[in-house]
Amino acid sequence: MQLIEKVQHTIQKYAMLSEHDLILIGLSGGPDSVCLLTILNHLKTKFAYTLHGAYIDHGLRPDETPSEIEFCKELCGSLGIECTIKHINVRSHAKVEGINKQEAARELRYNAFREIGSQIHANKIALGHNADDQAETVLMRLFRGSGPSGLAGIPPVRKNIVRPLIEVEKKEIENFLQAEGIGFIVDTSNLGNEYMRNKIRHLIIPSIKKMDRNIIKTISRTAELFREEERYFEIIVTKTLMRLISRKTDTMIDLFLRPLESMDTVLLRRVLRRAIDETRGLRGISFTHIEEIITLIKSGASGDRIYLPQDVRIIKRYSTLTITSEKPSKLPHYLMEGPGDMVLKESSLAFHSTIMLREELDTYGDGKQLAVIDVDKTSFPMLIRARLPGDFFYPLGFGKRKKLQDFFVDEKIPRDERDHVPLMVNKNDIVWIVGYRVDERFKVDKTTKRVLKFEVKPLKS
Repeated sequence: MQLIEKVQHTIQKYAMLSEHDLILIGLSGGPDSVCLLTILNHLKTKFAYTLHGAYIDHGLRPDETPSEIEFCKELCGSLGIECTIKHINVRSHAKVEGINKQEAARELRYNAFREIGSQIHANKIALGHNADDQAETVLMRLFRGSGPSGLAGIPPVRKNIVRPLIEVEKKEIENFLQAEGIGFIVDTSNLGNEYMRNKIRHLIIPSIKKMDRNIIKTISRTAELFREEERYFEIIVTKTLMRLISRKTDTMIDLFLRPLESMDTVLLRRVLRRAIDETRGLRGISFTHIEEIITLIKSGASGDRIYLPQDVRIIKRYSTLTITSEKPSKLPHYLMEGPGDMVLKESSLAFHSTIMLREELDTYGDGKQLAVIDVDKTSFPMLIRARLPGDFFYPLGFGKRKKLQDFFVDEKIPRDERDHVPLMVNKNDIVWIVGYRVDERFKVDKTTKRVLKFEVKPLKS
């Protein structure tokens, strides 16, 4: 009964459970969840709560799942506890979201627990993470380059999710089940070394234990110290971030740049991490990536950007820092029937065009904000469109054909902005790369009588 008292101490230490709680317990049939269910059932008279089991079928092990479901049903039935079975499609979710199976499984599993909890009106969700899981998580994050917040490990309590076994080692759980004569099921996916966590569990921790048999306790204690410091910093970060957000959606966040540039790096790391964590579409950002973002903020010029995994882009603008995973939109086709005014919303440009005699022209412009072509070498209507594969033109003053892709690279046009660059096309020929360069074939020369003059201005926001 020593383990039961230890778990009771953890529950009280972190104020995990209260009288009259309805607790949804995540069950897999493995030793951790079986131990959790058994101990919470022992303590239910003391705490006066109600238990409800939940098994989540990930759809990944069809040969083993039926026996696990049957085991969990029988276990719950023997204790007079209701049990809900829910099926999720991890492979499909991983493919749709562009994430690995482990991340997809975790996301869907937590969603499933929340859905079941909502249906049965449970106010707590209890999961079977133990001290070994804590140590593995800390090491895994250390190897991936996490900062202090990552090294704080698995929180004993997060919102309505509680982990009563978080201070209990795996060997204690196994000894308890053996002493009580309680059976469990072994998940074969935990036996191999395919995943990083399994390698840490089966190879690294046993090696460390040869030097220090108390390493699980030591790492768990360290994680607890990090969590205590994190709670202090969280208050500061929350207040800071509230003043920084300019705009936010599920897939992007805009932060005011000036305060970021002068912010101490220690606080800046945490603010960026929180901003990213609270934006659902920003995945795959590690501690190393945070350091790249800080370099961009401190040293980058306006318009500079970095590209991170999962199509995440960080863009330093004049007054804001944009962190986004939104896919860049593409400029649609516009038909220019004749001279006049036109607005290209996607490119944030407005331009005015007019036809005049050559002798009326006072400047030929720079081919960017002001461009002039021989109108008699073209014909209306003209098409304004985004780039297409195989596009080429003859840059004014260059004298020979050039691929549009090469021109964009030479001009250092960011790749996520290239589909916004308007191309003025006459028949199949590029007349002008709007804002950049006129084509040699349409230039004004000594035979020109009439010109088409363009003036481009950015749209006012």
